Amino acid sequence: MGLLNNKRALIVGVASNRSIAWGIAQAMHREGAQLAFTYQNEKLQGRVEKFASELDSKIILPCDVGNDEQIRSVFDNLNKYWDEFDILIHSVAFAPRELLDGEYLKNLTREGFLTAHEISSYSFSALANASRKMMQGGNSAMLTLSYLGAVRSMPNYNVMGLAKASLEANVRYMASNLGPEGIRVNGISAGPIRTLASSGISGMRDFLTHVEKVSPLRRNITIEEVGNVAAFLCSDYASAVTGEITYVDSGFNTVGMS
Repeated sequence: MGLLNNKRALIVGVASNRSIAWGIAQAMHREGAQLAFTYQNEKLQGRVEKFASELDSKIILPCDVGNDEQIRSVFDNLNKYWDEFDILIHSVAFAPRELLDGEYLKNLTREGFLTAHEISSYSFSALANASRKMMQGGNSAMLTLSYLGAVRSMPNYNVMGLAKASLEANVRYMASNLGPEGIRVNGISAGPIRTLASSGISGMRDFLTHVEKVSPLRRNITIEEVGNVAAFLCSDYASAVTGEITYVDSGFNTVGMS
């Protein structure tokens, strides 16, 4: 019996077969969950449809998280397939590329700052608010993805670090708000992985090399390892875990000096 037998999960943010969201989707499918997916735009639709079919899902819905009407329509449309569901995965982050290279203040703009926070943090609470009626009353779970740059300054991570700090605070406030409704809210702070999203951050190769050299496990992580932890956190085995940020980074966050 899988950890997620009889669970239904909506995955928001699959963009490629190297994305963390894909690792989570694979782990949840393996553990018995039924899956639904969203796609951002027509360019990604065919790709997400292919991924969904590989995991026996026929539910693929459009959702640009920068559009409140589309967020609401996701759950109106999902309700045609499921009257309720158990798991919401938020794997969405964006900041203008030019803000993720060089000095933080030199490249910072008001518009870029607002965009990073809107897409990377506000979208989680917006999705949660729109989905809560379909998730109430059981041991439901919402999960998002953060990074160490939320609590430590990292070269070139810049405004995305502030957005992830906002996202981690979001987890705590949402957990407090939704706990009485039987909904748990957690985050995973994953180590650096070479994904489509991370490719926009200058110096990512150096991040990966550094983690491999100094983390306690002396290696980087995989999307499969993040997926395994996500499956646990969204399962009934983690029924008393909420408001937490769990590190999956080979222990890198524990190192002060090497």
